[in-house]
Amino acid sequence: MSQQPADRLLPLLFPENAAPGRSVWAVLDAARDEQIFPGLRLSGLDYLCLYSGQLPPELQTTAPYLLELPPTSQRTRDLLNRAWGNAWGIFLSVNDPSNLRHHLRQFLRVQDETGRKLIFRYYDPRVLRVFLPTCDMAQLHTLFGPIRNYWAEGSNGEHLMEYCLKKNGLGQQEYAFKNFPEPLLDNAIPHPQLQAESPVPPC
Repeated sequence: MSQQPADRLLPLLFPENAAPGRSVWAVLDAARDEQIFPGLRLSGLDYLCLYSGQLPPELQTTAPYLLELPPTSQRTRDLLNRAWGNAWGIFLSVNDPSNLRHHLRQFLRVQDETGRKLIFRYYDPRVLRVFLPTCDMAQLHTLFGPIRNYWAEGSNGEHLMEYCLKKNGLGQQEYAFKNFPEPLLDNAIPHPQLQAESPVPPC
């Protein structure tokens, strides 16, 4: 029997040597698929909307949602198998999730050059992959905050991108499913004013 996405993702999201107390979360974009919101309601997993207040039904079904992924739960496996390759959202790990929703809510709206407020869909893996490498060190520190790692699916659904914060910039690894879990790419994207003298350790 061929491997399912969860078989390949779980060892990376939940490594055996993970720090005690570390937890893994997903931010799902319900606007990507009409199955996401009803699926969350039926999943039995606890989830929180990143939008605040009482939302009208049409906004509930297109909002971003934060949920913890229990490592041994069949519901986690089911979600990973359904989400993978469909750009449903991103994954992240933290040691202390007490302020995680507040942290993520900071980035929901941005201003363009004219001062117009826009919704920033950073929880779309296609957006995160492009945006993170453009950030300077100050922006990276703000974006990571309590977050240890971000993960996003690759453009063709055959790779997993992992991002972490290093002293000299953004650490990045690309995992190819065919070679899983060996990293295909291990490098760091340094701050524009810094140059790494040696390879940065993996995330």
